[in-house]
Amino acid sequence: MKIFKFGGASLKDADSVRNVVSVLKKFPSENIIVVVSAMGKITNLLESLVEAVNMDKGNPGEILEQIKRYHRAIAQDLFPDEKHAVHESLREVFFTLQDNCATGKFSFYNETYDQITSQGELISSKIVSAYLSESGLNSSWLDVRNVVKTDATYREGVVDWEKTEVLAQQYFSSNTKNSIVITQGFLGQTEQGLTTTLGREGSDYTAAILAYCTNAESVTIWKDVPGVMNADPKWFDETKLIEHMSYQDAIELAYYGATVIHPKTIKPLQNKKIPLYVRSFLQPDEKGTLINSHKSQLPIPCFIFKVDQLLLSISPKDFSFIVEENFSDIFKLFSEEGVKIQVMQNSAISFSVCVDNNEKKTPQLIKILQSKYRVLYNAGVELITIRYYNQATIDRVCVGKKVFLEHKSRYTVQLVVKNK
Repeated sequence: MKIFKFGGASLKDADSVRNVVSVLKKFPSENIIVVVSAMGKITNLLESLVEAVNMDKGNPGEILEQIKRYHRAIAQDLFPDEKHAVHESLREVFFTLQDNCATGKFSFYNETYDQITSQGELISSKIVSAYLSESGLNSSWLDVRNVVKTDATYREGVVDWEKTEVLAQQYFSSNTKNSIVITQGFLGQTEQGLTTTLGREGSDYTAAILAYCTNAESVTIWKDVPGVMNADPKWFDETKLIEHMSYQDAIELAYYGATVIHPKTIKPLQNKKIPLYVRSFLQPDEKGTLINSHKSQLPIPCFIFKVDQLLLSISPKDFSFIVEENFSDIFKLFSEEGVKIQVMQNSAISFSVCVDNNEKKTPQLIKILQSKYRVLYNAGVELITIRYYNQATIDRVCVGKKVFLEHKSRYTVQLVVKNK
């Protein structure tokens, strides 16, 4: 059994769906579980729909119609016959979306989020599954919520690994030879049958969950890049492909913000020594990047850039030393508000942290912190992380920048900077 994951960029239009099928045809003698994300940037639209429904930001009807038009255009291109079953299948999902919107505000924002955004993956999987059948490939469709079980933590569902493994093995043990199963990433379900999601960009994680639970041979994430690069081409002109890397380097890069792999993906694979490939759906014959129990460290430095960051400096109001009791309280507040610390550094009377400037979370966090501590902050800063750095790499990224914070460990340096 192999696990393939195709993200939104690989499913952005009808030609992209055709390309996915052409990739799958290169593996005619394989049992494959195909995990798909929502198409294109549709999750962003669904998030806008959540805000329109639950926070009165925008017109839900207009956003919903935009979502319908986008998917109908793809479906009509792939299936010109209006009587094709996929069109009715999509109408059922659209009705569910419309019903969720008509229900009005849910008790909690995160509950609304999961019920609405989950529909993107259901739509894309139905379209891809129908086109696979149309193309003559032996395939079936699976609602992943029947397999992946979580607690009721909306937007960050915690997987019940024991139940999920039992259900996955029950389902896939009956999978016929040379068959493709199309299913959804990002989604889970509580014991009470409520839909949860696994965190933004969580389809990679779904692929890893299914691989772990089925003892899969490998996982392949199909991207619009040749593999894992040593930097984002948006920031560097001369990026290099990393052909082979360890689980440890992969999880470090993902943790620091490398967008090519979801941070939760590596652990389940490493636990069962399942190799992970990152390959290009535009060049499917190329090998891409292999991630496994490789022992050697990377031969070249890797650069990760995060923009729109916020640097907070927190100190006691009476200028006493900042001690363990303060740290415990501060970390608790960050956890309660769901704000992830990207890098931290402390002095005698100050604790500095860099976080994403999330307009939904950080203003409330700052307000709470200010009730107990003296808080200074710099908005609009960048966080640069270099894995396997040297002084030349640090100098390279600091040209024209003012450095607010520098944090070094043996292999990694993190810099909080701003344009001069």
